[in-house]
Amino acid sequence: QVQLVESEGGWVQAGGSLNVSCAASGRSFSSYTMGWFRQAPGKEREFVAAIDWNTGTTTYADSVKGRFAIVRDNAGNLVYLQMNSLKPEDTADYYCAAAVRRPLWSARRPTDYDYWGQGTQVTVSS
Repeated sequence: QVQLVESEGGWVQAGGSLNVSCAASGRSFSSYTMGWFRQAPGKEREFVAAIDWNTGTTTYADSVKGRFAIVRDNAGNLVYLQMNSLKPEDTADYYCAAAVRRPLWSARRPTDYDYWGQGTQVTVSS
């Protein structure tokens, strides 16, 4: 079983930056398309970013494009979400997720993913 563990989130002022990471157990990390999702109170879980297992190509939700970056370190079984120019509307619980050999074009919905982290809270204040 694959275990995904996110780093601690935190509080940040609007316009600031925050990085969160996700550490994966196991030996098959390089075979996983990795994604980040977020869920705000009273809202559905929404796609944030993903990185393809095979090509390394990334894709982003329009709401974060140009501000966030997803990166992976296959040697360390790590995926990062680098968040810049944060806005109050970015406040949410952030989840990393893994999808086994899933192409990027089909890795935008929560149901596309096989494994999930526990979530980490990010709060952006004005």
